[in-house]
Amino acid sequence: MKRFYDRPDGKLLTDIDSMHFIMPLMYPNRCDNEAFLSETIDLTALDEYLERKNASSPAYKYNLFQAIVTATLKTLTLRPHMNRFIANKHMYQRNEVSAAFTIKKIFKDDGDEGLAFIHSKPTDNIDSIHNEIYRQVSYVREEGKDQSTESMDTLQKIPLFLKKPLGFGARFLDRHGWMPKSVIATDPFQSSVVLSNLGSIKLHAGYHHLTNWGTTSVFIVIGERKKRPFYTDDGTMTMKNSVDITMTVDERIADGYYYSKTIQLLRKLLENPELLEKPLGEAVEL
Repeated sequence: MKRFYDRPDGKLLTDIDSMHFIMPLMYPNRCDNEAFLSETIDLTALDEYLERKNASSPAYKYNLFQAIVTATLKTLTLRPHMNRFIANKHMYQRNEVSAAFTIKKIFKDDGDEGLAFIHSKPTDNIDSIHNEIYRQVSYVREEGKDQSTESMDTLQKIPLFLKKPLGFGARFLDRHGWMPKSVIATDPFQSSVVLSNLGSIKLHAGYHHLTNWGTTSVFIVIGERKKRPFYTDDGTMTMKNSVDITMTVDERIADGYYYSKTIQLLRKLLENPELLEKPLGEAVEL
């Protein structure tokens, strides 16, 4: 049940330890509290899995990005502290697990971008996430606009003298969770996690900042896949397909141990991809 001090997008946490209560008061800006993590994922099992999934020649192929989106959503579902956010110096538990990313409509310098927003459920798995990504990518590329972009296009037409007060008002509404849904429906920085697939444009994974706008506490960058050496304990080396994944998180929402277990879970899901066919809410042993 929603309480009067909860937000439309999250429940105020009143039973957190004193350190996590004090930190937002001392360090109120999200961008001042970033922690950066990186992992290299062995893609051997995932490549074989995707080949099996695509053997029936679906119209929209299963791919690495869809697997990472699904693994990320499952990780955040099972590691709920990662789905917290801090707004107006208070910590909240988000009401849903969601993921956002941009869609390049045409791979050209002047190609426009659209926004995709995945609202997941505990019963979802890689098949339902695959279908939802296909639906949204197709819509943006065929229709040309998403809801938030259309709202932003309208706001762009306001007179110059109104832009400064509009910006002040927008930040005030954002801080309190009062922004109209029509404006932020697909705003990526209102999601649990933003993903950037730099590998699709032949770039390495790297650091990406968080933003003080919105509520997103996690940003994931996916690099270009390539062969890398992997070593066993006895020093044997094998070249394997792999991908680098980096994660920027708001360090105020959890602690280092929690982040470590979260990364371990994400790695296990990607290196044992059959687990992605299980519901997002089904537990996984580490």
